[in-house]
Amino acid sequence: MNWDIIEGKWNQLKGSVKENWGDLTDDELTEVGGKRDKLAGKLQEKYGWTKEQVDEQIDGFFRDKV
Repeated sequence: MNWDIIEGKWNQLKGSVKENWGDLTDDELTEVGGKRDKLAGKLQEKYGWTKEQVDEQIDGFFRDKV
């Protein structure tokens, strides 16, 4: 998965990300800015998931988006 592409399309993807992970605020999504590590940290913080769970969630979600 090419995170350079995701980062470049982040503003377009934010709405879908918010739909999927509704606990993330608009400000948090802006702060993430398409950076995988920042998104992973926010998801762990909000949902209490392990790193492995977060990796599965992120990979599954973005696999179809790029």
